Amino acid sequence: MQIRTLLAGCAMLATLAGCATGAQQGEAPDTMAAEEQATVYQGTLPCRNCAGIDLEVALQGDEQASDAERTFDLEASYREHPQNPPVERYQGQWSVLSGTATDPSATVYELTPQGEGQVYYFLKLDANTLELIDPQRRRFENGEMLRLQRQ
Repeated sequence: MQIRTLLAGCAMLATLAGCATGAQQGEAPDTMAAEEQATVYQGTLPCRNCAGIDLEVALQGDEQASDAERTFDLEASYREHPQNPPVERYQGQWSVLSGTATDPSATVYELTPQGEGQVYYFLKLDANTLELIDPQRRRFENGEMLRLQRQ
């Protein structure tokens, strides 16, 4: 009788352990799916006092998503800067604006960080390329040096 109880208890433990493992495995794809939704752009911007600013922008959501679903993470690190500043990290919301000073049909992404930090404006050149532009939505003369490529 004790052996049957022991076997039944082991079987129930194995079943519960299988359920717990299944729940963890079920969570991983959701987490991975959320990470896969981010569109990441990278590039190196010119820097007056250093060898360049490595910029990485990860956009969550897409142009059709609601405002709450459109978030971003931005990371900027300075190469060979004499003061060796720490990596800057910003998070916030991004929105889609229509038009630039010279192209009313252009698409511009406005990245607004939470708390302190500068608002960034990127002109969407194509699905794989963003170009940093000024707050009046004008392109800089050296625009080709201000581009981020999709990773």
